[in-house]
Formats: sequence, structure tokens, C-alpha cells
Amino acid sequence: MDKVYYALFESSWLGKVFVASTERGVCRVDFLTSEKAFLKTLKEQFPPCIVKDPLKNKDIILQLKRYLEGKLKKFHCRLDLKGTPFQKKVWSALAKIPYGQTRSYQDIARAIGHPRAFRAVGKANGVNPVPLIIPCHRVIERNGGLGGFGHGLKIKQKLLDFERTHVL
Repeated sequence: MDKVYYALFESSWLGKVFVASTERGVCRVDFLTSEKAFLKTLKEQFPPCIVKDPLKNKDIILQLKRYLEGKLKKFHCRLDLKGTPFQKKVWSALAKIPYGQTRSYQDIARAIGHPRAFRAVGKANGVNPVPLIIPCHRVIERNGGLGGFGHGLKIKQKLLDFERTHVL
């Protein structure tokens, strides 16, 4: 049976940041939530063998901390994502959005070969299991509106502003 290892750290503006991984890679990142809620979500998607182990996640925690300090522009880690083939296509396209830039939901739909599926792109974006690593916050409406974000539009705007000020 596969084990899922999780850990957390404190961020000055995202509160507790939770990370979970399997032997294959990072499978979940969350913030602005409780440990109880994070574990509930993990248990819904993964086997019951969930272990708190900061050492198993030390590399990705270091990368997340560096990102939140404006010192890391691109994550380098293996991922173990559960999703439909369509969701995985969307997440792959999101991962290609450069730091400090945005793309519209329609841009992503075109990039994955489904130009009319911008609403479906929005849904896939909304269930991204590893926000920050796969930068779903960089996807906005075609007219420049923020669209949605599971952690709230204030945080989405804060992440976008943060990246714009740390681009160089």
C-alpha cells in the first residue's frame, strides 16, 4: 500500500502551507486551511496510510519557501497527480505559464486543442491539486478580470502582484 507523507510550514501571508507527496512525487499543496481539512481531502483521494513526515517533503518545502520569498520562479519536482486526461492536459499547460505572466482561460483551451472548452478549463483549473507549483492563479478572464480562485480573489490578486514585483 502506498503511503502519503505530509508536512507543513508557516508563511507570513498564506498561513500554514501544507504539502503531501507519495514516492512518485508531490500530490497536494494547500494553504489557508486547517490541518484537519487538509487531511480530510487527502483521505478522500489517497489510501488510508497518511504519515506526517517533514523529511520526505523537505525539498519541496524549501522550494515553496523560496517561491514565497520571491527567490524561486520555477519549481523542480516530480508530481503524482490524480485527474482525468483533460485535467492533466490543462495542468500541463498551466505549468508552462511563465512567472509573472498571465493567460486567459481561452488561451489555455486553445493551447490544449479545445478552443471552445474555456469553461471546462476553468473547472480543471479549480481542482488543481498543487496550486503554486502549477500556477492556476496565473489564469484570468479574457477581458482581464480575475475569474475565480479556490483560495479567494484577494489571494489570487496578491499572488499576481507579488510575482510582478519579483519578475526580475
